[in-house]
Amino acid sequence: MTKKNKNKNKAKNTFIHAVLTVFADNPFKAFNYKQISHQLGVKDKISRNLVISAIDFLVKEKKVQQVKRGKFQIHLKNSASMLNKKRYITGIVDMKSTGKAYIITEDGGEDIFIASSNTANALNGDKVKVYLFPKRRDRKLEGQIMEVIERNKTSFVGKTQIFDRFAFLVPDAKDMPVDLFIPLDSLNGVEDGMKAIAEIVEWPDRMKNPVGRIIKVLGWPGDNNVEMESILADHELALDFPDSVLKEAEKISMEIPQEEIKNRKDFRDVFTITIDPLDAKDFDDALSLKFLPDGNFEVGIHIADVTHYVRPGTALDSEAYERATSTYLVDRVIPMLPEKLSNGVCSLRPNEDKLAFSAVFTLDAKAKVLTKWFGRTVIHSDRRFTYEEAQEIIDTEEGEFAKEILCLNDLSKKLRQQRFSKGSINFHSQEVKFILDEKGKPVDTYVKEQKEANMLIEDFMLLANKKVAEYIGRPAGKKVIKTFVYRIHDEPNPEKLNNFVSFLSRLGYSMKVGDRNSLVKSYNKLFDDVKGKGEQNMVETIAVRTMAKAEYSTENIGHYGLSFPYYSHFTSPIRRYPDVMVHRLLWDYLHKKPSASKNHYEEMCNHCSDQERKAAEAERDSIKYKQAEYLSDKIGEIFHGTVSGVSKWGIWVELEGNKCEGMVRLRDLEDDFYYLDEENYRVIGQNFGEDYRLGDKLLIKVAHIDLQKKQMDFKIVRKVVEEKE
Repeated sequence: MTKKNKNKNKAKNTFIHAVLTVFADNPFKAFNYKQISHQLGVKDKISRNLVISAIDFLVKEKKVQQVKRGKFQIHLKNSASMLNKKRYITGIVDMKSTGKAYIITEDGGEDIFIASSNTANALNGDKVKVYLFPKRRDRKLEGQIMEVIERNKTSFVGKTQIFDRFAFLVPDAKDMPVDLFIPLDSLNGVEDGMKAIAEIVEWPDRMKNPVGRIIKVLGWPGDNNVEMESILADHELALDFPDSVLKEAEKISMEIPQEEIKNRKDFRDVFTITIDPLDAKDFDDALSLKFLPDGNFEVGIHIADVTHYVRPGTALDSEAYERATSTYLVDRVIPMLPEKLSNGVCSLRPNEDKLAFSAVFTLDAKAKVLTKWFGRTVIHSDRRFTYEEAQEIIDTEEGEFAKEILCLNDLSKKLRQQRFSKGSINFHSQEVKFILDEKGKPVDTYVKEQKEANMLIEDFMLLANKKVAEYIGRPAGKKVIKTFVYRIHDEPNPEKLNNFVSFLSRLGYSMKVGDRNSLVKSYNKLFDDVKGKGEQNMVETIAVRTMAKAEYSTENIGHYGLSFPYYSHFTSPIRRYPDVMVHRLLWDYLHKKPSASKNHYEEMCNHCSDQERKAAEAERDSIKYKQAEYLSDKIGEIFHGTVSGVSKWGIWVELEGNKCEGMVRLRDLEDDFYYLDEENYRVIGQNFGEDYRLGDKLLIKVAHIDLQKKQMDFKIVRKVVEEKE
């Protein structure tokens, strides 16, 4: 080949690459040859002919495709090698109700914005492959979803709409932007307006809506059971136990064989009690107390020995792992284990011999741990106390077993003091409870208080969880640290923390965040300062949100909130599968067995963390539904409330007493045009300067309730000006 021809081919290849680059930089636009020429600054006829030749070549090479007559677009799948691979990322879809989305990246980097027209057929929670658009100055990262790698969920709960030739299921979930198209032969007996569960069968590229079929009919909206089952199904939580699991459970005997008792440490003659909520049926922890001759105390934390009955490889174990946790809705518990075990065989009921896995400690008068022992036991609870009964004994210093309960309370207070002195954050949370009628409709609400009796149990459970984790994670001598399941809690996100500090300053509070010790003291002082004030719940809620979420992992990083270098979950195996895992590992290691597979247990930890999040979301949804239902017959009534949030759409107001949170929409404020002043956590009127900010007291009127969307709309009656003392 002559030098002239080489140069000619080189120029041709350079031109082809330049044309391909134009397509690559605009991967979702179609161009004709004139538009490509304009992009390249080509004006003469010869160069335009070269553009046409380059496009023809790229079409033959399947790097560019003709999408309509004279219009071409890059063929992304066949051109990936010629594009910058950094333009592709994978992540999880965070879908909004408007149809737009954000991609949460696997490396924890900046979220990527996806316009509603670029989401393809991805749905909330899906793992997707995204093409990144070229970064523009002062603009968010933006991209387009190219492929759904893994669906987060394929079944959805909603209300059916049936027409002459087709039907739809309108999903309850706010983050589901499309309805499911249901052919008439896939209705499975559902009637128009009923709630049902549908699964996606297919989603053809040219269809706006996925095609589905009804797999379960739930019933009519408004019925309590239908609505609670809808919440469970929406979060993909099991409604019923399989027959195989129930049959295994029924075969388990309530009687304890004598040979099993002989293999255990016997605590049946030691004073033992349980303290639980009034409506509890699954008693998975008990406390024993023995006064020792030298003035010290032997305290036993006895936990239901679930692993004796639930063995690996059984249907019971498989179902417990899949559920991973019990789910607590407003009106019911969806247990991890069948009732025969959770409320019967495993439950540490009074006046019955029961099998336990125990952590037994010798404590001195200052609650310092002198000795510890872990192992399997048999116990006999002398009395079942409710929290209210135990609290009355603490308050009056009188009643059955008053001496023992007061001693346990004294030790627990000293354990608590030790914990706070070492940097534990004293988080507070207010729990809303409902009084329901026989049909499950809420007739009243109240806020559950944490009193000393609750903290007594919590302090000893924390002690057991901490010492079990230390025993494995910090073994005596130069031993190899074995695989274990930890409950970990990372340090706060700096950006969230800074925003929180800024928010507090506008409310008149300050925090020191220079180091962990200063931060902890600031948190605890803040909780003391806001106690009893109108903004208490709001401040405490936002404080919790600044923290990372606790989760399960084999990689121990400690528990930031508790300030425990080692922490695990050992004390609730009836309702948490990670505790079952901990019991098995601890038993094996007590008997010198080798370390378990880290990868296997990490996978199990991830599953349990995911299920825990789903259960928590379901619980929140059930509370939100009951709050909306509680207000549904109170349209037009007036309540006191506090501004709990602001957005460009409206003002969030939390009502006093019942904690119902609804929105005053900005479009309904008729006295002015209001806009969001995000920096100062307020909305402000453009013409007259009236403002509503976080913490403001308002009188509001209930305007509208949407039960299906769990939405409460309020209107402002007036501001409430508090008198200064």
